[in-house]
Amino acid sequence: MLKKEKKYTYFESGEGTPIIVLHGLMGGLSNFDAVATFFPEKGYKVVIPELPLYTQNILKTNVKAFSKFVKDFIIHKGFDKVILLGNSLGGHIALYHAKMYPELMKGLVITGSSGLYESGMGESYPKRGDYEYIKKKSEDVFYNPEIATKEIVDEVFATVNDRIKLLKTLTIAKSAIRHNMGNDLPKMKIPTCIIWGKNDKVTPPEVAEEFDKLLPNSELFWIDKCGHAAMMEHPDEFNRLLYHWLVKNNI
Repeated sequence: MLKKEKKYTYFESGEGTPIIVLHGLMGGLSNFDAVATFFPEKGYKVVIPELPLYTQNILKTNVKAFSKFVKDFIIHKGFDKVILLGNSLGGHIALYHAKMYPELMKGLVITGSSGLYESGMGESYPKRGDYEYIKKKSEDVFYNPEIATKEIVDEVFATVNDRIKLLKTLTIAKSAIRHNMGNDLPKMKIPTCIIWGKNDKVTPPEVAEEFDKLLPNSELFWIDKCGHAAMMEHPDEFNRLLYHWLVKNNI
């Protein structure tokens, strides 16, 4: 059940330290179903807000504005300190939020995150209308192409064939390149868990290694036979690694 309050639409389950999940550009809230069922049983509150990727003024369609949206949402909910978990663009927004509002954060979790290396986002999108091409691109997100169900491909296809959404997608992709985090990461002290697919074609494994090298308080975990969306492709392994890290760091 999604809740609606003011400008926010979100999923919420459980009680305890909030884990706020930030989805990516092509990711729906359902990508995190396994996270949303596992962590409430472990004493966490899982909250997944819909990010206003396609609904804000074009001037507010960028990484910085989205991270402010997340901050406003945390304040709206009255949370003290939260764990931010982001995939792909969601990871980038979480990183930028950690840079801007560290006082609101208890921990950071990134998987297949943009912020250091952008290849998969921008150059290949504007091939509108070619369903097979979009299908191939969607399958490339995963190690196992069967995870790119017809439903997922249809959603991506609809997005790139919607002129406004396409324009905003490209605006966001450009903003992700502009907001490169390379110089900021060494100053960011928040405990960070990096979970990465060994076969990620969108943000390759060396990106994870670079994040781990630049962040002073990070730990990197690999998932084998896994692409860009670890929490969808290997949900049990993803949850196990994350829970182990949270317990070990007393978060």
